[in-house]
Amino acid sequence: MDHTIIFQPSGRRGLVPEGTTILDASRKLGVDIEAVCGELIVCGKCRVKIMEGKFQKEDITSSMNHLSSLDEKEKKVLKRKDAEEHVRLACCTKIYGDVLVFVPEASRTGKQVGSKAAGKIKVRLKPAVRKYYVELPEPNLDDPLGDFERIEKVLYGNNPKMKKLSIDYRALQKLPDILRKSDWKITVTVWNDAEIIRIEPGKVETNIGLAVDIGTTSVAGYLTDLTTGDVIVTESMMNPQVRYGEDVMSRISYCMFNEETGLKELQDTIIEGLNTIAKQATHKAGLSTDDISEMTLVCNTAMHHILLGINPEYMGVAPFTPALHHSVDIKAERFGIHILPAGNIHVLPIEAGFVGADNVGCLIADKPHKRKEMTLLIDIGTNGELVLGNRDKLISCSCATGPALEGAQIEFGMRAAPGAIERVKIDPETLEPAYKVIGSNRWSDGETNMQAKGICGSAIIDVIAEMFRARILKKNGQINHDLTSKRIRKNDKGLSEYVLAWKHETAIDADIVVNQKDVRAIQLAKGALYSGCLIMLRKLGIKKFDRLAIAGAFGSHIDKVAAMVIGMFPDCDLKKVEYIGNAAGDGARIALLSTDERKEANVIAREVEYVELALEEDFNDRFGEAMQFPHMFDEFPHLEGILPKETQTVS
Repeated sequence: MDHTIIFQPSGRRGLVPEGTTILDASRKLGVDIEAVCGELIVCGKCRVKIMEGKFQKEDITSSMNHLSSLDEKEKKVLKRKDAEEHVRLACCTKIYGDVLVFVPEASRTGKQVGSKAAGKIKVRLKPAVRKYYVELPEPNLDDPLGDFERIEKVLYGNNPKMKKLSIDYRALQKLPDILRKSDWKITVTVWNDAEIIRIEPGKVETNIGLAVDIGTTSVAGYLTDLTTGDVIVTESMMNPQVRYGEDVMSRISYCMFNEETGLKELQDTIIEGLNTIAKQATHKAGLSTDDISEMTLVCNTAMHHILLGINPEYMGVAPFTPALHHSVDIKAERFGIHILPAGNIHVLPIEAGFVGADNVGCLIADKPHKRKEMTLLIDIGTNGELVLGNRDKLISCSCATGPALEGAQIEFGMRAAPGAIERVKIDPETLEPAYKVIGSNRWSDGETNMQAKGICGSAIIDVIAEMFRARILKKNGQINHDLTSKRIRKNDKGLSEYVLAWKHETAIDADIVVNQKDVRAIQLAKGALYSGCLIMLRKLGIKKFDRLAIAGAFGSHIDKVAAMVIGMFPDCDLKKVEYIGNAAGDGARIALLSTDERKEANVIAREVEYVELALEEDFNDRFGEAMQFPHMFDEFPHLEGILPKETQTVS
């Protein structure tokens, strides 16, 4: 009897015979798990977490009861905490039912290499957190003014615009001792000109904040000097919520189908991730997490609600209403986030049910609302977000692209890690491919073992575009069996596929192929983006845009020619296509460094007109047309000489 096993965060899934170990299943499916002791059950490097609950999208119920029992050897390696957290050793745990397995970063041999590097930003520094060095006169019988009031008096004298100050309880408790031990010379940390959140002895100039972009797939943090605006350390990780589902709807479903614990599990998981980012970033900088005075956060609306512990169920169904639009300020201690306990967590505002604070971050970073030229901004991720407009008007929409464009839900798809195929070319005459893998500078020759393990997102777009250019794919997406090539075949289930890498070229003891289901997944994703673009152009009464800005760490790795060949966006001058990097993260940094920008974020979030694509009468028709490569009817003059003329024929 076979059982379904799903590995996260890779998204790999398959059927394995009953009694197969998790480690053997991982090898069969091309998932890398450390096993340095040779399966002798001594090293503990193959720790994996077993997810419990019903996962509607995967149509499975995962349980620890679907696995072999702990034996004495495994008990010796695992700690009591491991057992409580549903951790098992992959090398000796056998499968006797459906199971979803999360492979933590420490257990992965191939670490993700995708980068969310900080971009260049322009911002007038006006952080919410400021530090003031003050020297106070000692009290005496003639001047017995209280310690706090003494600080107030000095600060008000130097800062006439400062509001009525309050003081955090923890800072107040420490105040008398610090003052007297430091000879009345202290540094006062003030948030928003309204509250003293820290008292330090002597003169302390270090003023640090952390800007974080919580993506559906990954989390990036930017440890930032609030005095200079410089990024000190960039730290990123897979979003640990991936274990509960690859996309937004999967996580909303998990909350709905696990009413008692689901939301709390997801909230605790992302807070744990934020604490990891803060700890690792400050460690690299030689600082303490208590040195972080404030954190700013951007995320999509579902991540926003889950982070705040708000039931996301209602924004997942029509009319997709969020709990609130405005920005939020909450003390770190209320969250359990490990920065200065009195420090502030600022969550940027959201636009709509599926256009969140991450998109607002993109807007304050790229500022299309201040440009004369018509800009189409596409933030490509698991949840695609589009903005179209200029200083006169902006409209936005959300496209359910899913994780296919990033390599998930693809038969041999994987995250960007060593061994992943990242670039592909196909000779249109011989139909033979050449590819590069992450970790190597050479191109394949069909003979050399490239140690390929799978296909990452950038290569998925490359290979689909190249297959279409070489006529291996018809305009409607069908694999063309009229061509003669040993690489075009049907598998044992009758599914058409194209062999990208032969078994002897791979590290997984199997051919790496692109099959008809993979092509369909990309068609659905790119069709959603393209139809969203068309409907927004129509809403503004225009036929083209002047500038295309592609945002997102993944978007920066996409070949823009390949993207237009498959029809991810309408025809345009490719010279006008800009990669603007992780604009959402840049927006989080801008908000960290300027309270004026926070005010602008709240204004622009309400000024953008949100378009609900599902409510457009002709959306299904436009979506169906956009499923074809590059489109059923639209012309692409800028692809002249790149695409064969016959590929423009409607099929």
